[in-house]
Amino acid sequence: MTQTRTSQRDVFRHIAEKSTVDWPVYDSTPLYDRSSLDALQADIRTIARRWFEHEEHHSVEQFVCQYPLNYVDFGIHDCYAGSTRYEVDTLFRVFMLKELHGWAHETALVEYLDRQPELCEQLNLESIPDQSTLWRSWHNRFTAELRETVRIAARTVLIRAQTADVAVPREPDRKPRLHEDTFRESELDDHTILREAEKITDHVGRIVYPVFSLERGDGCEIHENAYWDLQTYLGLRENLAANEGARSFIHESERNRTPMGHGHRDHIRDLSIPAIREMYRQAVGRLLDEVAETEEFFRAGIVAIDITEADLFTGDRTGHEDEIIGTKEKSDEYAYQWATVQLVGNAVPLVLDARPVRKGESRLEIVEDLLNSAEEFVHVDNILMDREFDSQHVLEMISQRGLSYVVPKRMQTSEKAQAKRLLQRDQDRYETDRKLHLGKNEWHETTLIYRRKEDSEHDDHRQYSVFMSNCGSGHLTEYGYRWEIESGYKSIKRFMAATTSKDFGLRFFYFAFACLLYSIWRAVDLLVQVALTGEYEHAPAVTADNTLTLLKKETGIG
Repeated sequence: MTQTRTSQRDVFRHIAEKSTVDWPVYDSTPLYDRSSLDALQADIRTIARRWFEHEEHHSVEQFVCQYPLNYVDFGIHDCYAGSTRYEVDTLFRVFMLKELHGWAHETALVEYLDRQPELCEQLNLESIPDQSTLWRSWHNRFTAELRETVRIAARTVLIRAQTADVAVPREPDRKPRLHEDTFRESELDDHTILREAEKITDHVGRIVYPVFSLERGDGCEIHENAYWDLQTYLGLRENLAANEGARSFIHESERNRTPMGHGHRDHIRDLSIPAIREMYRQAVGRLLDEVAETEEFFRAGIVAIDITEADLFTGDRTGHEDEIIGTKEKSDEYAYQWATVQLVGNAVPLVLDARPVRKGESRLEIVEDLLNSAEEFVHVDNILMDREFDSQHVLEMISQRGLSYVVPKRMQTSEKAQAKRLLQRDQDRYETDRKLHLGKNEWHETTLIYRRKEDSEHDDHRQYSVFMSNCGSGHLTEYGYRWEIESGYKSIKRFMAATTSKDFGLRFFYFAFACLLYSIWRAVDLLVQVALTGEYEHAPAVTADNTLTLLKKETGIG
């Protein structure tokens, strides 16, 4: 089958319907324009992923011919003045073909085009450029940045096609091409790691930050980047509030104009929670696309859903009872609560989505919402949750999606009695099927798994934990991966700006932005490890403070 206008429309319709994707991105943020090569790279990454998932699209060359470049302004990247025989966009496609095939010299490209008249017609080549014309165009006409964009775009197309089982002319390089040096493992000292981390942090920052927008309109004296710079700066130090941070930021920033604390907060308060979540998901989508171009990233696997609470709220919560809702321990104390879904297991532990928790929202509603987000980004196999999610309706919804789960169960009278019997028999493990009532004579079938804790401090039934799973005990060992979420929350809260404001949107933005900084850190760490060693170890080589400091430098603070 060959691609058609209908198949192409299918691709762009699918992208237009996804709330987490903007295409073209230059039109979605004031930080990009039509000449931004970072925007072009992001757009090619977006289109290529969906393009090769379509059953009628099985040619990388056809992608190069059909990708829409009409909106791209190559003017500032064209070093030639006056009229020329070949337009830059046409040459961009031609050099993409050269990179796709991995030809070192222009001669091979010319010979190939000479044998492909139909391809030349699709490229709008009335005549084939000779070798010297192509050499001059590449070395003299294209800027260094445009040449690098061709290389990155070709690598992206090869990886996206290969992932979709589309034939590719050569094996793509799965290591980040962000440096020219190679290092032996013995040379991986702190200086080497930080040098590579600096390059990659700069690269990732330019990919992720542009999706955030305050929608302030044109003609503002303070550049929008300054607001994200300040928010990052607030995350550099623990318990730093906007007013104090803005005063320090004036002296440490290299910008002529920086926002004041009250102005910064006012703009953040104007953002709705749906807008914050959409921007966050777009940023994470770009981050995932970047790390997915390494073999070490696992796009399929295990996610953990959990709820964390902010520091205890001790003030007057009148008028905010639906937002400052209490603690998970059901005490008489109060706190804001946030829910997240995060990659765990062998995958790099990125926070895929975050949302606030309000009074009256069911656990079913929260889990379904977060799963919808997660499945837009990754293929989910298994879900790990804490015992607060041991609702039969939540478990049934997960099973109806064809997913597996592992959830600890709160021990009721029958579970306590069974644990006592196991203790009398000195039995460490026990499984039994259980039906959970859904209502209206409907039941959810699950398996209860009793497991004895090692070195328990108790001498009664509390030596046992009870888990529910729809996939047997084989996945029970995976539940240990949940510790990553608790560990992640500690780092996320370390990245949060301090505030005493009761504004729900502001509070949530601070949490979501901290989740983004955490996810950037873990993504940068993966890319650094792969770039330097070709492998990924879960223990970070780059520290969180390293990444924040580099982000501080990348955003022009100090």
